[in-house]
Amino acid sequence: MQALTEQVAVITGASSGIGKAIALGLATQGAKLCLVGRKREALEAVTAIARKTAPTVVSYCIDLTVDEDVSKLKTNLERDFGRVDLLVHSAGAFSMGLLQKTSVEELDWLYRANVRAPYVLTQALLPMLLSSQGQIVFINSSVIMYARANVGQFAATQHALKAIADSLREEVNPLQVRVLSVFPGRTATPRQAIIHEMEGKPYDPERLMQPEDVAAVVINALSLPRSAEVTDISLRPFVKPI
Repeated sequence: MQALTEQVAVITGASSGIGKAIALGLATQGAKLCLVGRKREALEAVTAIARKTAPTVVSYCIDLTVDEDVSKLKTNLERDFGRVDLLVHSAGAFSMGLLQKTSVEELDWLYRANVRAPYVLTQALLPMLLSSQGQIVFINSSVIMYARANVGQFAATQHALKAIADSLREEVNPLQVRVLSVFPGRTATPRQAIIHEMEGKPYDPERLMQPEDVAAVVINALSLPRSAEVTDISLRPFVKPI
């Protein structure tokens, strides 16, 4: 039997990119999926694919920056599944801009999406994760290794997210909950296509990591025996930019 069979997995940002790849990867492992996203049509498309291999798939179209939506999600999860074993944070926002010109409102928006939303959701679902001795994954970014020009606001939120994950790990490890942070480099996702456009660069997804690459590493870490814990994973494209 596979290690993740019948485990209840909540994946945010499941409608595209890395979140979608992780969701579909977990489906093949026999996990029960709770797919969370804002784009209903895209989320329903992923749900249809996942149902071909997963025993149970339920999608929840919500905005994680709205506290009432998070409370509603918790209530629905308790009703539909009664437990949570895996929580994968893959949703988030991105923007670029010079610090001199970027508004505080832009920073506030990034903070709400990238820091506050995963904090609130983790807090809401933590009792169920503690009960199941589950696992939590934060999909972060390689930007924390080097904050280049024009991404200071985004990088600041990713540093904050890492701090939350690190502190949470120290709190819940004694209670048998594992916490993993993943720091992917450039990955062939819809967001990355937009970033290339912002940078004025040609977008060649073949030269980037694929979402399935990240998903494979995450699922491997989640499947490890309880004698080990992976805390931080950094990945980058093997083929470097020209």
